[in-house]
Amino acid sequence: MDKLNNYRQIIKNILTEHDHLANRSARKKYQTCLIFDEVHDHYLWMSIDWVNQKRINNTHVHVRIKNEKVYIEEDWTEDGIANELLTEGIPKSDIVLAFHDPETRKLTEFAVA
Repeated sequence: MDKLNNYRQIIKNILTEHDHLANRSARKKYQTCLIFDEVHDHYLWMSIDWVNQKRINNTHVHVRIKNEKVYIEEDWTEDGIANELLTEGIPKSDIVLAFHDPETRKLTEFAVA
């Protein structure tokens, strides 16, 4: 399997596992959804629902692939998607913490861009 297809599969597996865990939880409050756009390489895990006549639309994780690197645009998981990507074999040099500005990224062990 080539690098990009491998990265796509790893991301989809991780987000799918988060979604399954959230839906098995006794504390589940909202409906969740997974969005996998392999054409544009955007991968999202979200909560959507109505609560007390208020619309809930929260992005828990948004990951995209750009220039053969994994950009973490949004991550509200407890342990961090970056750690899971590392565990699955994606090197730090291919992970960009895009939720940080470029100057702050230079202070991390991950890729700047």
